[in-house]
Amino acid sequence: MSNLFSWREVAATEGRVVAPDERLPWLQTGAMGVQHVIAMFGATVLAPILMGFSPNIAILMSGIGTLIFFLVTGGKVPSYLGSSFAFIGVVIAASGYAGKGPNANIAVALGGIVACGVVYILIGALVQAIGTGWIERFMPPVVTGAVVAVIGLNLAGVPIKNMAASNFDSWMQAVTFLCVGLVAVFTRGMLQRLLILVGLILATAVYALLTNLLGMGKPVDLSGIANAAWFGMPTFTAPVFTTNAMLLIAPVAIILVAENLGHLKAVTAMTGRNLDPYIGRAFIGDGIATVVSGASGGTGVTTYAENIGVMAATRIYSTAVFVVAALIALVLGFSPKFGALIQAIPLPVMGGVSIVVFGLIAIAGAKIWVDNKVDFSQNKNLIVAAITLIIGTGDFTLKFGDFALGGIGTATFGAIILYALLGRSRNA
Repeated sequence: MSNLFSWREVAATEGRVVAPDERLPWLQTGAMGVQHVIAMFGATVLAPILMGFSPNIAILMSGIGTLIFFLVTGGKVPSYLGSSFAFIGVVIAASGYAGKGPNANIAVALGGIVACGVVYILIGALVQAIGTGWIERFMPPVVTGAVVAVIGLNLAGVPIKNMAASNFDSWMQAVTFLCVGLVAVFTRGMLQRLLILVGLILATAVYALLTNLLGMGKPVDLSGIANAAWFGMPTFTAPVFTTNAMLLIAPVAIILVAENLGHLKAVTAMTGRNLDPYIGRAFIGDGIATVVSGASGGTGVTTYAENIGVMAATRIYSTAVFVVAALIALVLGFSPKFGALIQAIPLPVMGGVSIVVFGLIAIAGAKIWVDNKVDFSQNKNLIVAAITLIIGTGDFTLKFGDFALGGIGTATFGAIILYALLGRSRNA
């Protein structure tokens, strides 16, 4: 254990790559930890809001999950675990969440998240025993790209139908995604990396100007922030296990596997360190973190591309940075004032941000195709992608007795099965 927290200190010379087992002086490591918290913040908070979960619990569990991941991988894999968007569609379906306020059926969804974590752990154990070849064979880039794209497309109706109660709200959604777009294109450096967070702040300021000062809509209410305590225990929720919810949510493990595998490959390429021996342990760590989160009232978690982007920009891959970031998240999780601040964000602004985020998820799927040079002149790839996109976006549902598999679930299994069947043809 002592070796686990023993990093070799190196100087912050310009252009120097800081390896996972190295660290900058603690003050600079702390600053980098803050930057990683900011990078994960927007998505980690947005996901629970869209599912009716507590942002405080989500932030707290992201910190705990990151520490679990660090311990299980022996401190060898630099990564931050945050709320996974792959759960949103199935959690909404399982709990019947309407898109506003706390989720009344959160306990049922939590049971499914715990089941997903258990499946993920089992997959990790299998990978640890026999390697990842079988995953890459069943889930090639054409499949993973289609499934990732479907996650974003399937959720498109949530902000548009459920997060704009009036014409004014719809216009504020448009203002919000315009703000995010302007930040993404016309800023540089850290501001650009925080495009979601900065865009959200700008849009909230515009919303407050139009409502609180000009009376054009529901005013921003800051009384909850003033009345909330700085520190306090978050409200934990125990899971309830139902067959339908577990069968609906557990298959998300397949998506998390594809996502995590891609992230690990990216970190391997950036660090020059072969992380293949740790892939199974990474899956197990992520799975345990998801079980712990679901058992406490939090969302399922996954490794975060946002933080991988920060590593790529800074060339600092020290796992010490992620321990610091996790500890900061723990402190935020025990602050009701932080939770009240998040709840004060106007719903139309969150809707506009959601449109951007879900669109980026869809594009991330297409990027997998581009990066891996998927050949769509092959009918096999063309048919798999085409059918997967439509059944996922259209929320195609298949019923097995009382159990209904819809949207993301049918798209995920459909893509895998279709590829396996069509792959048998030599003329594909």
